[in-house]
Amino acid sequence: MLAKLRREWPLPRVYATVLVVVFTGFAVVPLAWMLSSSIKNQADVFQLPIRWVPPKPAWFTYVEALGRYNFARYISNSLFVSAAITAISVLFSSLAGYGLAKYRFPGRDLLFLLVLATMMLPLEVILVPMFLITKQLRWLNTYQGLIVPMAVEAFGIFLMRQYVLGIPDTLIEAARIDGASEIAIFARVILPLCRPVLATLAIFSFRESWDLFMWPLIILTKDNLKTLPLGIALFENAYQSAYNELMAVAAVSLIPVTLLFFLFQRAFVQGIALTGLKE
Repeated sequence: MLAKLRREWPLPRVYATVLVVVFTGFAVVPLAWMLSSSIKNQADVFQLPIRWVPPKPAWFTYVEALGRYNFARYISNSLFVSAAITAISVLFSSLAGYGLAKYRFPGRDLLFLLVLATMMLPLEVILVPMFLITKQLRWLNTYQGLIVPMAVEAFGIFLMRQYVLGIPDTLIEAARIDGASEIAIFARVILPLCRPVLATLAIFSFRESWDLFMWPLIILTKDNLKTLPLGIALFENAYQSAYNELMAVAAVSLIPVTLLFFLFQRAFVQGIALTGLKE
């Protein structure tokens, strides 16, 4: 029936294609302007009409921008913090998601609702309590202060729980009959079946931690611990902003996330497609 309607009414498909092209343009045009501005002189960045390809690309802008501050340190800090947050998030979110999906215990559904409720709290609401706790633990200006408070999010637990719900209980029962321990079941049965959603969660976690700005800004004062977003902010001040250099560093900051997405693209799409909203 649906196929017949599609043959008789091709216009909805045309409209959908046009909408996809329009929204893709909204996403791509700012990126194209950023890349174009990164190889221009400062005076040509806001030139109208926009010259997308300058006659003499200023490639030296990248060298000057990355050499102006300690960006090698900032990038290495961001890579370390993002990788640590991603690893912890994937491990603990998968454990919590598996427990909430396959174990029955009093208050399980209430606990899951409480986890979901935390998704409605923006970072600004819990920023002060988090800062006070971090200060009491003497984690200011430390890597653990950057990593631990941001390590596990409710979204990751929700994503893993919804995916694990689709795994048949018979596989778990068969492993228990064979004498496998609960840890062995999780490591040898659940995790291999969850590879697509684990890749999806890893991409989301890495992107979120890579873009962290507010939390590092609050707890860090030492320059050697600053992350890349804090380094990018150094290009803007009250007197003058080097927008071409700012765009160059922003373009460099896209490389790790873009590479991660292309490496796990197939698993990412599969994870999104297979993660349902089951109850």
